[in-house]
Amino acid sequence: MSRESSEGPSRRLLQIYELLFQQYGPRYWWPAETPFEVCVGAILTQNTNWGNVEKAIANLKEARLLTPGALRAVPVRDLAEVIRPAGFFNVKSVRLKEFVAFLFARYEGDLARMFAGDWRELREALLGVRGIGRETCDSILLYAGGKPTFVVDAYTKRLLAALGLAVPTAGYEEVRALFMENLPNDPQLFNEYHALIVEHCKAHCRKKPRCSGCALHLLCIP
Repeated sequence: MSRESSEGPSRRLLQIYELLFQQYGPRYWWPAETPFEVCVGAILTQNTNWGNVEKAIANLKEARLLTPGALRAVPVRDLAEVIRPAGFFNVKSVRLKEFVAFLFARYEGDLARMFAGDWRELREALLGVRGIGRETCDSILLYAGGKPTFVVDAYTKRLLAALGLAVPTAGYEEVRALFMENLPNDPQLFNEYHALIVEHCKAHCRKKPRCSGCALHLLCIP
């Protein structure tokens, strides 16, 4: 009998969370001053590291562009220059404009109004916005809206594969369902868990693993 079948995925996922929390403590993620800043950061962080996103966010603040109205009004070329540190700035400027256009078209530019309805319906609507994929969508819902949806990224898939909880080729929704169906429906838990996975994989569960000092080393499959 496999380890996950004898213990059950719920127990194993909670055990992993507890071990990670003991090692790293609270991550205080997502670092932002407003929910809208989280949304912008979720789009900017696509295909880049967080340090570059922070530079782009600082530029947006300095230019007084970190509001829905300001982003709606600024020409896309000017916006691209402001967010240049985030990389792929021409593409990301269009994606930011698309998100803001969605926000105004459906919610009169009011982020609180956007988050006030059923989050599952909102998830489907956001996934229809050009440039917002599943990871970005769930990041917006969880970290900006406080909704109980789990964020899956490459780190999550790598860690679960190493622990024998998912095959390396598992799709986004399959991995997300593992957390959603086996953990309490708690956005704070999902928030902290994802942040801890990111922290752990940066430190240990890399493409070339660093097993020394890893809190999960004994749980890895042979």
